[in-house]
Amino acid sequence: MASPKILPQFDILVVGSGAAGLYASLCLPTHLQVGLITKDTLKTGSSSWAQGGIAAAIDPSDAPELHLADTLKAGAGLCEPEAVKFLVENASAGIKSLLEMGVAFDRQGEKLAMTLEAAHSRPRVLHSADTTGRAIIDTLTEQVLHRPNIQVISPAFALSLWLNDLTGHCQGISILYQEQISWLRASAVILATGGGGQVFSQTTNPTVSTGDGVALAWRAGAIVRDLEFFQFHPTALTKPGAPRFLISEAVRGEGAHLVDSQGQRFAFNYHSDGELAPRDVVSRAIFRHLEQTAPEPYCVYLDLNPIPPEQIRHRFPNIIKVCQQWGIDVFSEPIPVAPAAHYWMGGIVTDVHSETSIKGLYAIGETASTGVHGANRLASNSLLECIVFAAELSRLDIEPNGTSVEPASVITESRDWEAEMELISSMRQNLPQLMWHSAGICRSQEALEEAIAQVSDWRCELTALEVTQCLLQLTPNQTVQLTSAKAQQQLRTCAEALNLLDIAYLILKSAAWRTESRGGHYRSDYLQTSPDWQVHTLVQGESWSKSPVVQLAQMNSNTADGNLIKFNRAKTEKNFHLLPE
Repeated sequence: MASPKILPQFDILVVGSGAAGLYASLCLPTHLQVGLITKDTLKTGSSSWAQGGIAAAIDPSDAPELHLADTLKAGAGLCEPEAVKFLVENASAGIKSLLEMGVAFDRQGEKLAMTLEAAHSRPRVLHSADTTGRAIIDTLTEQVLHRPNIQVISPAFALSLWLNDLTGHCQGISILYQEQISWLRASAVILATGGGGQVFSQTTNPTVSTGDGVALAWRAGAIVRDLEFFQFHPTALTKPGAPRFLISEAVRGEGAHLVDSQGQRFAFNYHSDGELAPRDVVSRAIFRHLEQTAPEPYCVYLDLNPIPPEQIRHRFPNIIKVCQQWGIDVFSEPIPVAPAAHYWMGGIVTDVHSETSIKGLYAIGETASTGVHGANRLASNSLLECIVFAAELSRLDIEPNGTSVEPASVITESRDWEAEMELISSMRQNLPQLMWHSAGICRSQEALEEAIAQVSDWRCELTALEVTQCLLQLTPNQTVQLTSAKAQQQLRTCAEALNLLDIAYLILKSAAWRTESRGGHYRSDYLQTSPDWQVHTLVQGESWSKSPVVQLAQMNSNTADGNLIKFNRAKTEKNFHLLPE
């Protein structure tokens, strides 16, 4: 997979190799030279971990309008209806494309099999056993590796965006790759770096999910949105020594019961839909129930007895296998589960063309805030969002990069920052625990303010270190040659810590600012959802602002309110208007 030699410039750079990044690379015009940058090997992102499936209203008994209504309802008032409409109306085309590429979705006879998941009014979730994400990623990866116009650059870590000093347009990135820091020029950069679940101690996300794209874009001046909204999946495997492996929502959709240590189905005490209530509701139900009843271990149980054994074997072979690895026989005992950080609804603000507030910079997948998820993502809409919005990039209208690249100056960096690594390691270890206790399922002003103070101190300490200064003082088009693989690992460790601390700061400040409970954001000191807060949280630099949700009737209005985020549909310059702080 490694690329021994890379070009100094591409037409388009795609950062991230999950479903969004891979599919976008395949959808881009084939006459363009594409560089696909991935921080680890291919297939290590969250997409390949996705179990449940991909939602699409393609059955005759279903309709995009129903999918739209379910998504808006789950989003608790913060979905952008135009974006959701775009998502559900383009779902069938996305599924058709995946089928044509060879993704083997399960079938019932000749028909595609579909299951019901929480908060969906119809069974509309297509799946490939319980490894749907892996099936999609495997297929997309194979296609990417056979495209001559796509060069995979792996493993490479994106360090910063390269903005034009005169125009402010994004013209490339700097990367840490093969023991050097290099600058790559491109006409467009697409961020598809996934989520930031590693900022929490309890998460279903892989280790690469450190919020890199959001941090890079925010530091470059892009507008980010709704960063307080983090979805906590209610059922992650909870056993000492085991990773927080996600037990798919589809298990409950197929009939499994959520029970406590006494075998009682407690979820109906908190919501009329019981186990199939929206994810934030079920997560809080477990959290509250455990607060009231549970001794250690801190978990409830998922009982699969109501599902016929053959159905379990057919639908959930990977869950069976992983549970067996940790000594759990799902056919004879319930699975111990508890909530864990799963999906970030917030991200870099984009329009339906995936354009951000920085010209030449695009964002897709979990990194982006397209408006489709609102305050709480509807199950299995994330893979669909990746495909639908990435497909829109096939319309990307850029000229092939014909500009000449000035030869980069080269400096040699021979320092060893071992003495500073202990402090960085301590921050990396302590930050996720702090975030879980202060900005996890239940939040309060006091806990948030204490965490903000601590994270601010850590950010100052980190910025003052020599290793961090080496990253922050990079000069565009200047190659930094490192003298050891150890120095490269130290720089990557520092860069990830910088990103995690920045996104922790943004999540905490946004959560403290929003004085209500809504969707994935729950405040013990502001229990109610407030109509005054049916607005987006916008952040640019150190400015926090509000933006109203744009209803369908308001779109394409010639008299749009100046406080709205405006996107010019002719794909020329656009202006982002913020309310004063």
